Amino acid sequence: MGRSKNSRRRQDAAEPVVEGVDGGLAELVPDRDRPRAWTLLLDGAPQSYVDLDDPVYLSFEYQRRLGHVIDLAAPPGRPIHAVHLGGGALTLARYVAATRPRSTQQVVERDAPLVRLVRRTLPLDPNARIRVRSADAREGLAKVPDGWADLVIADVFSGARTPAHLTSTEFLDEVRRALRPGGLYTANLADGPPLAHLRGQIATAAARFAELALVADPTVLRGKRFGNAVLVACDDPLPTAELTRRAASDPHPGRVEHGRALVDFTGGAVPVTDARAVASPAPPPSVFR
Repeated sequence: MGRSKNSRRRQDAAEPVVEGVDGGLAELVPDRDRPRAWTLLLDGAPQSYVDLDDPVYLSFEYQRRLGHVIDLAAPPGRPIHAVHLGGGALTLARYVAATRPRSTQQVVERDAPLVRLVRRTLPLDPNARIRVRSADAREGLAKVPDGWADLVIADVFSGARTPAHLTSTEFLDEVRRALRPGGLYTANLADGPPLAHLRGQIATAAARFAELALVADPTVLRGKRFGNAVLVACDDPLPTAELTRRAASDPHPGRVEHGRALVDFTGGAVPVTDARAVASPAPPPSVFR
């Protein structure tokens, strides 16, 4: 069905919303092709995309892959307990609320001014059970009750880099504490050649979880360019066949590595501890051009 003239006029008339937040300059830019859809940028770097009329629509490649993990976290439509470390425009929390009604969710986003901007400009469904806490991700995670979460999603960036204290075995110990037995952990990781950070993060997760999978663009896995990779970890067997099928059907198909191939990919990298943790590498300027 085509868009009405009124809806086109409303969106064409919408202007970007620009405000300073703790993380820099936040911009909410309307999508001229989709009514009530917006992209969040921080200091010019795209962070989130939200379509208020269609919260199931995931525009960003890495968020679509995280959406696949959400879809596979429990039988279709079953409510879950989810923890989101990093909120952005609350895209994935909205996705869970739309695909799994009655889910209970906790979002930890340390940038309180950003949270206020997003909630004011892109309001949440009042029926969604989403609690947003303005706190450091690791500190907020520590307040989640033991075994509460079916799913923990880590998508935390500060200045386009994952903070060091969210890359260690000690951090994953806290994730495991919050997860129910058999719960899923998934993380958005960003790296480029020579992929030292990504290899180290896989080794770190392997030190704490029995089963791992990694979803990424093949060119990223080959170390040809900087990009995102989605890590999935669990103590129970992962639905790798279905994850592979879904990733392959994306507009930009992704490859799933698991088992021996993923172990070989680490190239002997060792787990990261708090004592030696560093932030993920900054993306090259060309990534956002």
